[in-house]
Amino acid sequence: MGRIVGRIRALALALGAPGLFLVAFLDSTFLPLPGVTDLLLIVMTARHKEFVVWYILAAIGGSLAGCLVMYAIGRKGGEALVRKRFTGERIERAMASLQRHGIIAVLVPSLLPPPAPFKIFVLLAGVVGISAIRFATAIAIGRAIRYVALGYLAIRYGGRASAYVAEHGTEASLALVGVLIAAFGGYMLWSKARGRKTR
Repeated sequence: MGRIVGRIRALALALGAPGLFLVAFLDSTFLPLPGVTDLLLIVMTARHKEFVVWYILAAIGGSLAGCLVMYAIGRKGGEALVRKRFTGERIERAMASLQRHGIIAVLVPSLLPPPAPFKIFVLLAGVVGISAIRFATAIAIGRAIRYVALGYLAIRYGGRASAYVAEHGTEASLALVGVLIAAFGGYMLWSKARGRKTR
């Protein structure tokens, strides 16, 4: 598996933005390439800072396309297919989270670095019937935040950005998720208060 990942990484570096799109697409489907998209985005941007926007768009587009494939599989294959691939307890928790919180339960995992679980939420979003537009919007926002941050770090620190992400990436992601959840909670409270006033 390591040899295959190495070849995919070398091909992506040779192709540039299209290669990054391909890696992000594969990583968001059933082929696990944990951290490869992040690393390639940093390396490519450090080498060619003028193309950072194209690299970010390629990573977002590839990830979104791959997630939509998984979403469609979840929608068509249903719960039985998901239960074959993942253990029951994780599924129950993920299903409950999606049914309770909707797209926020997809947005939050899309921000987190590996090995945080993500694909199970993507598959189950299709199973529980979250609308494709809302799903795609959540993925696009989450991935955009993540890849723009990585692009910024690559411009600022160059090749050292990968070491910075390895050391501080998890803490930064969790802090961002905390802010997002707090904002979502505040929005929910405001919506309820507004609803009471309207009544």
